[in-house]
Amino acid sequence: MINVGIVGGTGYTGVELLRLLCKHSQVQVSVITSRAEAGLPVSDLYPNLRGHVDLCFTEPDVEVLGRCDVVFFATPHGVAQNLMPALMATGTRVVDLSADFRIRDAELWAHWYNQAHGCPELIDQAVYGLPENNRDAIKQAKLVACPGCYPTAAQLGLLPLLENQLVDPNGLIISAASGTTGAGRQAKVGMLLAENSGSFKAYGVAGHRHLPEIEQALHDAQPAGATPPEVTFVPHLLPMVRGIHATSYARALAPESLPDLQSLFEQRYADEPFVDVLPEGVVPETRSVKGSNMCRISVCQPQGRDTIVVLSVIDNLTKGAAGQAIQNMNIMFGFEETAGLDVVALLP
Repeated sequence: MINVGIVGGTGYTGVELLRLLCKHSQVQVSVITSRAEAGLPVSDLYPNLRGHVDLCFTEPDVEVLGRCDVVFFATPHGVAQNLMPALMATGTRVVDLSADFRIRDAELWAHWYNQAHGCPELIDQAVYGLPENNRDAIKQAKLVACPGCYPTAAQLGLLPLLENQLVDPNGLIISAASGTTGAGRQAKVGMLLAENSGSFKAYGVAGHRHLPEIEQALHDAQPAGATPPEVTFVPHLLPMVRGIHATSYARALAPESLPDLQSLFEQRYADEPFVDVLPEGVVPETRSVKGSNMCRISVCQPQGRDTIVVLSVIDNLTKGAAGQAIQNMNIMFGFEETAGLDVVALLP
C-alpha cells in the first residue's frame, strides 16, 4: 500500500484521479490540495465521491506532500515548476499531468507557453510517460511527465508507421476533436451550452501547444538518424463533455510494398492492455472508451492509394490524463499495470 497526494484536485482531471484511485487496492489517497477550496470537503465539490473519499482540500505543503510515496500534479502549466525542486528533494516520486516537463527544450517550452520555464534544471530528469513507448524508463523514473490528451491519441495511431519508416515524416496531418472538458473546469463563454451545443469548430489552427510535444515524441519513436517529423495539427471542439477522436493521415514512402497494415498494428499492440486494434473495416467511436483507459484504433489505406489513414479514440480525462497517470504509477511501483483501471467504458 502506498500513500498518494494530489496537487490541484478541483479540476476535471483531479476528480477523475480520485474516481479511479479510491478503488485502487494498493493506494491510500492521504492529501489533496487546493488553495481556493482549502477546508472544503471533497465530496461537497464532487458529490459522486460521497462515501468514497473522506478528505478535505488543504493548502499545498511540501513537508506534508513529501511524506507521500507519489504525488500527482493536476495543475495548470507553470504551477508544478514552482513546487517541484523542493518536493523532489524529499525523495517523493512525481507524476505531473501538466505540460511543465513534457518538452525537453526549455526555450521551446517558453515560446509555446508564453513564460520562462521555472526549473529547467529538472527537465532532463523527467521521463515522458507514454507506457506503450517508454515503459522501461518509466519503471525507474522519479519524475514522469504525463503526455497530453491529443498527443496520446495521435502517437498511438502513428507509432507503428514511424517505427517501421513506412511513411514520409514530413507529410503528417492530424485532425483531432475533443470534448469540452479538454479546456478545463473554467468559466469560459465558448464552453457555455448555448455557445457550444450543436456546433463544431476548429481552434489553434495557426499553432497549438501540443504540436511541439507531438513532434518531439514521434521523433523519439523513429530509428536513429531518421528525419524529424513535421506535423500539421488541427484541433477541433466537439459539442460533448469528454472524448477525443484523432484522424491521422500519412503518405506511404513505398505504397506498392507496404506490409499488411492490419497485421502490423495488431502485432505492435498485441501485448498492450490499453490499446485495442479494431477488426479491419470497423471504425472506433468515442462512446466506446468513455470513462475507460482504453485507446481504440483502426487503420486503412483508402482506394489502395498512397495515403494511410489511422483513426484513434480515447477519453481525454482517462487515457488522455488521469488514467494514463495511474498507469504510469502502477509501472513505477511494480503493480499490475491494469490495477485500478480495468473498468468497462460507459454506454450509453
